[in-house]
Amino acid sequence: MRNFPVAKSRRLRSTPYTDRIEAHGVSSYTVYNHMLLPASFKSLESDYHHLKKFVQVWDVAAERQVQISGKDSAKLVQLMTCRDLSMSKVGKCYYAPIIDDDGLLVNDPIINKLAEDKWWLSIADSDVIFFAKGLAAGNKFDVQISEPNVNILAVQGPLADDLMSKLFGDEIRQLKFFNFNYYEFKGHKYFIARSGWSKQGGFEVYVDDDLAGQNLYDSLFEAGKEFDVKPGCPNLIERIEGALLSYGNDFDNRDNPFEANFNKYISLDTDVNYLGKAKLKIINEEGISRKLRGVKIDHNKIDMYCEKTLFDDNKNIVGYVRSAAYSPTFKKVVGIAMINKPYWNMKDQFRIEIDEKIHLGTVCDLPFV
Repeated sequence: MRNFPVAKSRRLRSTPYTDRIEAHGVSSYTVYNHMLLPASFKSLESDYHHLKKFVQVWDVAAERQVQISGKDSAKLVQLMTCRDLSMSKVGKCYYAPIIDDDGLLVNDPIINKLAEDKWWLSIADSDVIFFAKGLAAGNKFDVQISEPNVNILAVQGPLADDLMSKLFGDEIRQLKFFNFNYYEFKGHKYFIARSGWSKQGGFEVYVDDDLAGQNLYDSLFEAGKEFDVKPGCPNLIERIEGALLSYGNDFDNRDNPFEANFNKYISLDTDVNYLGKAKLKIINEEGISRKLRGVKIDHNKIDMYCEKTLFDDNKNIVGYVRSAAYSPTFKKVVGIAMINKPYWNMKDQFRIEIDEKIHLGTVCDLPFV
């Protein structure tokens, strides 16, 4: 695959950390919420091995916040997601699929409850703010909707607690998964959640001041020398192995939450009101004809530009691979695929064409690890 330079503009925003990322030798970018998101540094596989052993600092400012506040903010947030948030608590983070009136997926943000009347939707790659504004206007909700200047730094890896405690004190080790709190460093108070787009553990720091964020970035690298800290980013191999789904890659607005295996986040039997609830009840009764599954392919590489077709011996379509990468752990390609119902638990091997050659693979459970 040829590498092409990225033409930066106001439509493709950099982040407060971009100059530091480039000084650290970022080797590729992707575009996420109209912003630059680092995709690799030394190499995909080298970054993967380091992430699983040490600690990395990620520029994930592209994970934008949709702030919803005001009298009717809870009504609007609940209207957008099929997850029941009626018992939600301040200080907690909620993974909450957003759906439209047809029951199709719009996004899958982490919803942070900052106050009874203030929420941050930490979004995946789609323009949720316009969806929220449209619903608010149509329902005449008393809310204020904005994108605050919040640029997240993630600290991920098995040594993340050791690094963060050096800056914020041992108290931060007690922060529970999908909870957040405020911690001070050099006179600035930081919103920190125990979360992140890896299975290695870590934190996300929601930075509301550019200079404070840059100072924190530099301090993390200075304090992290003893832990072999390095720059990093969401790693394709690691997130596929852990079945951390990517909106726009593994699922999108063609798919409903049952197909994406979000069953535990779908509230059908409570009184909560949300968009698409009637449609999801029908889908639940009728059942689905496809769903996301794991696949293992007997090959050592794969380039993913679009969905790749899987087929059986008779050339019937088994499904479509949506994300895949070579796994150094499994010594083969692993991927996330939308598999048709007759093949969900297929024990026979399927076939896939890669580089004009046919390779064999099998359907398996998610996650891989």
